[in-house]
Amino acid sequence: MQVTLVHVHVKSEHVDDFIEASRLNHEASIQENGNCRFDILQSADDPARFVLYEAYTSAAEAAAHKETAHYLAWRETVADWMAEPRRGDPYDGLYPR
Repeated sequence: MQVTLVHVHVKSEHVDDFIEASRLNHEASIQENGNCRFDILQSADDPARFVLYEAYTSAAEAAAHKETAHYLAWRETVADWMAEPRRGDPYDGLYPR
């Protein structure tokens, strides 16, 4: 399993906008072939910080996600809302399989 933890820091005035745009991306992403999870997490300490937990059956499926219309729309929509560049950290998912 290919897991990516995407760390996002949003400008405070765009937190609600980011949540809505990410909800739309989430709803489409969980329908993709090979998607195991697509969680949107908001920090309990700082509501402008998020982690997107993206799990796919393979690196190829994870890469295919980045070519979908809903991901490209999300990326374009949220680009100017970032307080700093988002960071994606890849992991090999060991369990569950």
